[in-house]
Amino acid sequence: MAEGRPPGLDPDPYQQGCPTRHILDRIGDRWTVLIVGALGDGTLRFSELRRRVDGISQKMLTQTLREMERDGLVTRTVYPEVPPRVEYTLTDAGSTLRGPLKALEDWSIQHLPGVLAARERYADA
Repeated sequence: MAEGRPPGLDPDPYQQGCPTRHILDRIGDRWTVLIVGALGDGTLRFSELRRRVDGISQKMLTQTLREMERDGLVTRTVYPEVPPRVEYTLTDAGSTLRGPLKALEDWSIQHLPGVLAARERYADA
């Protein structure tokens, strides 16, 4: 048995019914990637997150944050004020995503010119 796994659990994301696919869907979602990056420097209020992640709708931000909270990636703290103040922070698990997701962000920036050139060549073909 692999360390830290319950008996009988042998995850294989290449198998259709494996629950790890749901996790990969969550962490591979563009909004999750951007939210993890935005929260990488610390706690943010909902409105600050919405400004930081340009282009995300209020509905999509709410939905993504709820899913991230459900999956243990963010903590939501509500302060009993008028109006209520809601803040989001990466959990320990969420913080471990910062490195891999930052590497993807860096890769996309570094390879942007080549990808754009490949798209142009493809469109011209």
